[in-house]
Amino acid sequence: MLWRSVVGKLWFTILLLVSFVLTILMVALLQSFERFHVNEAEERLINHANMIASIYEGHEDKSEALYMINQYAQALETQIIILIEGEKIWGSDDQEAHQVSLSTLFTNETLSEVFAGEQVVRTEGDFPFVGQGEEEVQSEIMIVGVPLQPEQLNDSAVFMYQSLSTIDSATQETRQIIYFSAGIAIILTTVFAFFLSSRITAPLRKMREVALEVAQGKFKTKIPILTHDEIGQLAIAFNRMGRELNNNIHALNQEKEQLSRILVSMADGVITLDKRGNVVLTNPPAERFIQSWYYEQGSGESSADQIPEALQFLFEKVVSLEKEQVIEFDMQGRSWTILMTPLYDQHVIRGAVAVFRDMTEERRHDKLRKDFIANVSHELRTPISMLQGYSEAIIDDIAASDEEKKEMARIIYDESLRMGRLVNELLDLARMEAGHVELNIETIELAPFMERVVRKFQGFAKEQNIQLELEDERADAWIEVDPDRLDQVLTNLVHNAIRHTNEQGNVTLRVNSYDHGTKFDVSDTGTGIPEEDLPYVFERFYKADKARTRSRGGTGLGLAIAKNIVEAHDGHISVHSKLNEGTEFSFYIPKN
Repeated sequence: MLWRSVVGKLWFTILLLVSFVLTILMVALLQSFERFHVNEAEERLINHANMIASIYEGHEDKSEALYMINQYAQALETQIIILIEGEKIWGSDDQEAHQVSLSTLFTNETLSEVFAGEQVVRTEGDFPFVGQGEEEVQSEIMIVGVPLQPEQLNDSAVFMYQSLSTIDSATQETRQIIYFSAGIAIILTTVFAFFLSSRITAPLRKMREVALEVAQGKFKTKIPILTHDEIGQLAIAFNRMGRELNNNIHALNQEKEQLSRILVSMADGVITLDKRGNVVLTNPPAERFIQSWYYEQGSGESSADQIPEALQFLFEKVVSLEKEQVIEFDMQGRSWTILMTPLYDQHVIRGAVAVFRDMTEERRHDKLRKDFIANVSHELRTPISMLQGYSEAIIDDIAASDEEKKEMARIIYDESLRMGRLVNELLDLARMEAGHVELNIETIELAPFMERVVRKFQGFAKEQNIQLELEDERADAWIEVDPDRLDQVLTNLVHNAIRHTNEQGNVTLRVNSYDHGTKFDVSDTGTGIPEEDLPYVFERFYKADKARTRSRGGTGLGLAIAKNIVEAHDGHISVHSKLNEGTEFSFYIPKN
């Protein structure tokens, strides 16, 4: 049945809609055209009446004026009445002896207003006509009136009237044109509706067939079935397809979200490669690894087609051997362990996944642990050996004289003091690193404080034949610090600078005060620090030249203690050095 098909429903709907719109449009157009014709006729009558009034008022010879009006009226299809002082002096309808009753001109409420002054009146309606002694009513008459010399004459006006039948004929022609256009529109709408319906129904049938094919994959979506036409059949197909689609999509989204959260939250980097070795998936740590590699290669922009050579070699090895591989990779001063495992599509390798683990901290902690044990053992072995040796010498009475015994006792005492200093510094450093640093903040004047520090080392510097200088640009500056702790930091830095500077060298202590803090610089022209040792300068037991340092009595804990003291003051410390050119330690302590 046509009604049960989409074509019939669309056709009927479109046809009904177009018919409704055309009906409203026709009514509006007919009313508009009818009003237009009426207004046009009124304006035309008013123009003619004004012209006749102008002719009558413009001639002193009224007979000549009436003659010209008569000539003018013969060219018009309207009737004219001229009233002077309430009397009709001329009318174009005299020849027909069929005219509007004069009493109507005075009794009609609208027309009588023309005698009151300079006002043009117009009206439409049914008016009584007089002819051959009989009176009859003419329907649909349009009358306009124009006053004549209202300042000089009373009850004087020019009236023009005509039947509206002429307007009705024009309106009828317009109505026929509109009806004809509406009929053509209905015919075209019918053709267009059938054409559009067939164009919509065809793809719907195709979509239904495709949906039934997809339904074999067990997809699922719930659609309410409201009709039994093609759209209803499509809804049935989508219901069959959607049931499985909902479950599958839900499971895939859960797995995808779970995998995404795992990858993002992992501390290790993960990179997935396809069978061609191109990057498919990365997480933030892996992206940082690749960016570091690009920076090391000097490449400004990253490219998805490029991976580190070590990673490419490892991928080729994994694909060829079809088993996981592990390598260690050093880049930008950091150590990475890379584990790559092949990915399979059934029995064919479809790519690989690489896991990056940053082992820098583990390697560093392992090195620090080993160095700590070695350094503590190294520092304690010599004084213990000396204590043991000289004690045995005293016990075995090897020292013959009292002076020799005193000398041995002095050595034992000095070595015990050295061991005590080492243990105390280790305890202080442990407390500082644990956050148990007690600061006694005082406001001190900077210039006298720095001069005391320099005077303390002037004797030691002269013994080493080294020039020690103080540069203080703002001698009147004040600073809020723990003076004992600041003295400990400067003592460590200045003492190290003198110990590692050769004769005829210079050591400079520089102080710069700013609005937000104070900067201290200790520079020397000594042996400098190797570049590879700079990252470990502030570690415990660091010694660039352990043999030389030991001979000068250092323990390797001073810089570590100095760093913790500066950081306890919310400051920071740094070092710059070139081998055989000198070293500069700088630390900054902010105000408040």
